[in-house]
Amino acid sequence: MLTSSQIVQFKNFGYVVIPEFADLDYCEIAVALARSELKKQVMPIEYEADTHYPGAPKSRSAEGGNTARRLLGATQRSTQLVDWATSEPLTENLRQLLGERIFLSQTHHNCIMIKEPKFSSSIGWHRDNRNWKFERPDLVSAWLALTNEHEENGCLWVIPNSHKWLIDEYQLDKHQFLRTDFDRNIDLIRNAVPILLNKGDLLLTHSNLFQAAGRNTTNRTMYSMVFTYRAADNPPVKGSRSANAAEIAL
Repeated sequence: MLTSSQIVQFKNFGYVVIPEFADLDYCEIAVALARSELKKQVMPIEYEADTHYPGAPKSRSAEGGNTARRLLGATQRSTQLVDWATSEPLTENLRQLLGERIFLSQTHHNCIMIKEPKFSSSIGWHRDNRNWKFERPDLVSAWLALTNEHEENGCLWVIPNSHKWLIDEYQLDKHQFLRTDFDRNIDLIRNAVPILLNKGDLLLTHSNLFQAAGRNTTNRTMYSMVFTYRAADNPPVKGSRSANAAEIAL
């Protein structure tokens, strides 16, 4: 269960880290599964060229373009993944933030994130809600570090309290990223902090929190597992991409 101070931190800052949430053995199992799926090229896989992030290869045929970035559809790949995503310890924490009835989205996140050395690209300041369509921009993502995450291998950065900000349209570019050529945004970004995680640590983030991540400059691959959840009274908008796949009731 989350402590009262952890709940306050999430509400105030838009994120909270729960150390040593998952067994290290489970993390090894998930990484081994990811490597096996990648070796067999089990689709769907998102490649670096597909992301169109800054510094990403221009096409899959370009150097590094066929480097995997995400193993999508994690809940369809293995019972070991879906069982963790719907497990009671995680569910109890999410209920403390979202209410008694919650759903796991199989459209958004639902993946194993992969950051390979050399060809991993960075991602600018964004809110996950930029491409999501729910009645309210009020979801929670659970990010499990399957390996250690630090600045050198491209850990997540967040801007505390930014989930509460009202952002004007002119502060964003056409892809809904914070413009970095705008003085007001630069002042906001100065408040960013890196989320340093050890293997097995869990990060819970609000879907309206501004976040970014750098490249993996080490010689070892970084793996993370991410799932997204909503309250029962916050359904996806009918006809939108967010409603494309059936959800899992918890």
